[in-house]
Amino acid sequence: MAQVPSPTIRARRLRRELRRLRERTGRTSEEVAKLLGWHRTKVIRFELGHSRVMTKDIEALLDIYEVSDEEREVLTALHRQARQKGWWSAYGDVLPDDYVGFEAEATVISTFESLYVPGLLQTEEYVRAIVRAGRSTADQDEIDRRVSARLGRKVLLSRDVPPALWVVLDEAAVRRVVGGPKVMRAQLARLVEACDLPTVELQILPFAAGAHAAMGGPFTLLDYADSLLDPTVVYLDNDTSTLLLEEGQQVARYRLMFDHLRAKALDPDRSADFLTRVAAEIPD
Repeated sequence: MAQVPSPTIRARRLRRELRRLRERTGRTSEEVAKLLGWHRTKVIRFELGHSRVMTKDIEALLDIYEVSDEEREVLTALHRQARQKGWWSAYGDVLPDDYVGFEAEATVISTFESLYVPGLLQTEEYVRAIVRAGRSTADQDEIDRRVSARLGRKVLLSRDVPPALWVVLDEAAVRRVVGGPKVMRAQLARLVEACDLPTVELQILPFAAGAHAAMGGPFTLLDYADSLLDPTVVYLDNDTSTLLLEEGQQVARYRLMFDHLRAKALDPDRSADFLTRVAAEIPD
């Protein structure tokens, strides 16, 4: 399966380019807005992604920024791609943030999980058990949509060139029996299989490792093919909110944390053996 451009990534790239072009002219966002007869905050809202950029707005900005024909062609194409719909748009009611769009074009995904098996490696039964536990008042249709949306993410691993996935998984996530013994054994078996995939590195962080750098919670680093056009983002998630971090210092901090976790965790071969032992220890 070939990779298709992510509109989320293209929209982010367009915002960054619009800011770069404005700064190249030496103008503030308020000055550009005044020249175009817009509200003074309109330009900065475009650059932050708080407002949708319409075609006429792009054309007006490019005129003000005096871009070359080549630049105009590139930016017009970016705008067109940013307005397309990813498969996840059909699940906007159950995928409320932009994470899937950012994940869709990542070339390297580095994630630490402390409570759950990472979504890309979850079995359907495990997903369903988690959704039911977290949405006790949801009807069956909502549960099915949430399960379908989560499973849809796994198409990443079937691409012609799948992303490199590096997972550090806390022992707590594999010890907690989710969905009952049968479901959990199947989930652990899936993790053992994943250890053999050429694009997956899976490490277990055992309780014996003691205190570690990420005791504040799980996180994911998303890296892209061109780090200049698409810098790394860090994704933080909990039950009530999500956060995307893009500043260089923030990203560097989490990358260092991930390196520390990798150093403390079991190596991939020992992790596969560990998972096999845990599955055998689950009582009926």
